[in-house]
Amino acid sequence: MTPAPTTLLDAAQRGVLLALLLVLALILGRDRPRLPVARAGVLLTLGLCIQVIGSAPAFESLVPRVWQSPFVAVAVGNAVLFWVFVQALFNDDFRPRPVHVAAWLVVAAVAALNCAVVAGSASVLAPVTMGVQRAVPLVFAVLAAMAAASQWRADLVEGRRQLRVFIVVTGVGYSVGMLVVRLASPHGQLSSLSATADVAMLLLIVAVVAWRMVRLAGSELFPAAVVPDAPIPTVEPPPVEPPAPDPAEDRLAESLQHAMAVDHAYRSEDLSIAALAARLSVPEYRLRRLINQRLGHRNFNAFVNGFRLAEATAALADSSKRDLPVLTIALTAGFQSIGPFNRAFKAATGLTPTEFRKQKLAES
Repeated sequence: MTPAPTTLLDAAQRGVLLALLLVLALILGRDRPRLPVARAGVLLTLGLCIQVIGSAPAFESLVPRVWQSPFVAVAVGNAVLFWVFVQALFNDDFRPRPVHVAAWLVVAAVAALNCAVVAGSASVLAPVTMGVQRAVPLVFAVLAAMAAASQWRADLVEGRRQLRVFIVVTGVGYSVGMLVVRLASPHGQLSSLSATADVAMLLLIVAVVAWRMVRLAGSELFPAAVVPDAPIPTVEPPPVEPPAPDPAEDRLAESLQHAMAVDHAYRSEDLSIAALAARLSVPEYRLRRLINQRLGHRNFNAFVNGFRLAEATAALADSSKRDLPVLTIALTAGFQSIGPFNRAFKAATGLTPTEFRKQKLAES
């Protein structure tokens, strides 16, 4: 019996999609395999490979539900992986925590239980567990969008910013769209036509992402590799006046130097790239390009925190300020609270502010 054209198209698209996902996993893990964003990306692409196989109409119709349950568990768990991947993609300092693993395990377990036991049964738990499973894509799509919105403006790498917007918008749209389609399908299973449309949309998204990532250099996509046993760096203000041939850029660099080093603009708690650009009377894109391409910074918040940490370390090492509370020093430098200050300080020096102060005062 000759397969239907729709079946052949679906199989061809799934084959191409699987190949692209594997290429994308290779790209993500090639340059910075130790970075959380690369690891989360590899896990997400491999999870999508399993989802592509498990959502094939032939697989769903021929394979017993109990054997489908691992595939369904991974497919639903991909919503959690997407949320983690977006956080890592938008925040170079992101580190996975036990809550991320726990969220994936809970979601996967509920999905597997629904597929193998609950779905189609008369269990009183069915409405609850199926409701949880159906809410998962929407909940984690919203969380991913919130994570993207909170960090997007601080990203100074223009190509990466555009890629991030595409990933988040299409990822959230795909998750919500497929949730609606499955809710409207009998027993949550896709028809041949909707399954083909599903894989076509995913193929388009992955193809664009793979193409853009191949074009982005590793230094644009990922932060610089960190040497594990490197000595603790000395915290200094970021340079803001390296030589450049463009007179307009020179003038902007001088204005930025004055605003940060003389006027201490970084002390403003709510300082943003837009606010600083308005203060310097320049378009935001020019200031973003200057800080990224000329000064070498990838994230605006990290750039500003460099000045804040430099002021704080100087104050903590000053014997005349030994009685000044650490909180006062942190707030004066522009940090909004003691928690973010302590984390940023330890990440930069390897010591807590109190340990740093004791060490420096003992040496003086």
